[in-house]
Amino acid sequence: MRIAIVHHWFVTRGGGERVAEVLGSLYPEADLFTLVTDASQVPQGLAGRRTTTSFLQSVPGAKRIHRYLLPLYPFAVEQLDLSAYDLVLTSDSGPMKGVITNPSAIHICYCHSPMRYLWDSYHAYAAQLSPLNRFMFSIAAHYVRNWDYQAAQRVTHFIANSEYVARRISHYYGRASTVIHPPIDTERAFIAGDPEDYYLAVGRLVPYKRTEILIEACNRLGRHLRIVGDGPEMKRLRSVAGPTIHFLGEISSSRLWRTYAHCRALLFAADEDFGMVSLEAQACGRPVVAYGKGGSLETVRGYPDRAGRRPVRESGATGIFFYSQTADAVAAAILRLEAVGSELSARAIQEHARRFDTCIFIEKIRQFVSEVLATSSQSSRTEPAAGSTVSECPAELSSEVSF
Repeated sequence: MRIAIVHHWFVTRGGGERVAEVLGSLYPEADLFTLVTDASQVPQGLAGRRTTTSFLQSVPGAKRIHRYLLPLYPFAVEQLDLSAYDLVLTSDSGPMKGVITNPSAIHICYCHSPMRYLWDSYHAYAAQLSPLNRFMFSIAAHYVRNWDYQAAQRVTHFIANSEYVARRISHYYGRASTVIHPPIDTERAFIAGDPEDYYLAVGRLVPYKRTEILIEACNRLGRHLRIVGDGPEMKRLRSVAGPTIHFLGEISSSRLWRTYAHCRALLFAADEDFGMVSLEAQACGRPVVAYGKGGSLETVRGYPDRAGRRPVRESGATGIFFYSQTADAVAAAILRLEAVGSELSARAIQEHARRFDTCIFIEKIRQFVSEVLATSSQSSRTEPAAGSTVSECPAELSSEVSF
């Protein structure tokens, strides 16, 4: 079979790119398709792969302004020619589910999230724009939203990265999906012993991550906070940061794992679809102070609170939840963690994270594809051969990670 792996773009390194890379390790003969790519940001496991980009690649500054090219997404996606492929695997949090395939092909979409700025976060996103930009965005969003729904009907099978995303796929697209959590590179994790005196935040510096409430809480408490990542919010966040807040920017993967291992806890304020960074911290035995909504409810086991929400035995807890996205709530959760932290076992936290290991992801994907092929009209064809790297879990695929 001819196989294609499709990903929205390779201009940063994050969870979506990690998924695309692991899919590439599973099918080393697969060709790669994307809207825009920066050669320096292509994961190591996909380097040298035959790659096809869309016409957006030739737009001046496309690598920097790709998110502003929303009205062009449908046309750009549909111009990618996948007619020669029998199996198409899309890694998508944008428009790639809309690729046009051969009618006899199987299209499996691993959905990281329906486009939030078109669906559940549309009004919040539009409210941040000037009146003129809001008007232009609303017109473009209406058109692309309708196209996105129709594009979702072309997919043969959906895989969701969390139960949270599966519910949104059902709500917005009317499609069922199978949940397979993203791969966490737990083999690179280690427990460092006594933590150092700092909390940690990791991720792209964009508004929905709510990094500002983490900064405000640590300012009030006088706690040291290290922030890993870069993005459009950097300047604003620096302006509100006190002397105990330190911005590390984008750092290497090896340094990131060391930073996880030595922190007191990871602070996580986003209503996230899944939240791979919280599991990476837990893989190092470090607890998480997380907003108790969305994907965090699937990745963090919350210490019992007075309201009895998320009751978990103390010995099985991996973090503390807060339930409103405010600095007051974050500060209270930090103080609670400091009060009960000795009851959280680093080994138990690490064991919880290992349930999301890369090898588990690979095995579930292989099984899912095999079952789809076995029950499809193409079951008489030869099943695609997985690469030799699959038998030994490809734990270390990328040397650099940025957000």
